[in-house]
Amino acid sequence: MDYRDTVFMSVAENLSFSKAANDLNISQPAVTRHIKELEERYKTNLLERRGNKIYLTEAGVKVYNSFKEIAQRYRSLDFEIGQMHNAFSGEFKIGASSTISQYIIPKVIASFHKRYPKIQIYLMNGNSFEMERLLLDNQVDIALVENHSSQAGIRYRDFLDDELIVVTGKNSVYSKRTTIGKEDLLKLPIVLREQGSGTLEVIRQIFIEQNIDFENLNTLIHLGSTESIKNFLQDFDGLAIVSERAVQNELFHKTLVRLKVSGLSIPRKLRIAYKHGHRSKQVELFEDFLLSYNI
Repeated sequence: MDYRDTVFMSVAENLSFSKAANDLNISQPAVTRHIKELEERYKTNLLERRGNKIYLTEAGVKVYNSFKEIAQRYRSLDFEIGQMHNAFSGEFKIGASSTISQYIIPKVIASFHKRYPKIQIYLMNGNSFEMERLLLDNQVDIALVENHSSQAGIRYRDFLDDELIVVTGKNSVYSKRTTIGKEDLLKLPIVLREQGSGTLEVIRQIFIEQNIDFENLNTLIHLGSTESIKNFLQDFDGLAIVSERAVQNELFHKTLVRLKVSGLSIPRKLRIAYKHGHRSKQVELFEDFLLSYNI
């Protein structure tokens, strides 16, 4: 790729000339010059200023998306040439939802790196909705999500079964129970994940199917991660609904207690998400590795 293309991609991703200059280790006037030359090449503005901020124009978005695809094809070419010499190399970015990034994917990435040490992986995390947005905006090459819904332009593939369970802290007044009823879910205080979380979306969907009024839950607070919820439960007389995989250690050490809900189970599928169209050879290799990995 032309170096001006690389400069533009950095400006587009940072929405800042100064940050792009720092990332590329060049001066800010050099960044400005490269962008001006690129705009002259396409005879249109790619960026526009609004106050102290810059934004991509419609043409800028199109150019950025095309450059990302071209960069991905270059990485695939490097990988394929390396394959001819039995040398797997390259890089790609994974976006993973909070539960997956904290409790599931790190050991897979570690094992993958041991097998393919010259392939570099960058991991970004947030809730499922945020990761899908990064995927659609070409900020990540593949996303691992835990939500139930699907977005246009994204293909999904199941890679792991999971279950959401009800837990309470060992010091909670409810920790002596082993089973509760569905009606208790509407009465007892509960802490849940934030809006945009795949976990929250799955809970809402299952509750609708089970005729449990989600909007009338006695929700005390929404927290942005399962780790926050686990810490909150240590001094909270109430419940939480979390991934079983995220609390295995706490259940083993009995700092959290699982409560079964009569007539209710909350299974879900963890999914691989990727945009329609071209995928790099590195991403295909990782996907095959993930699907065959014994998690």
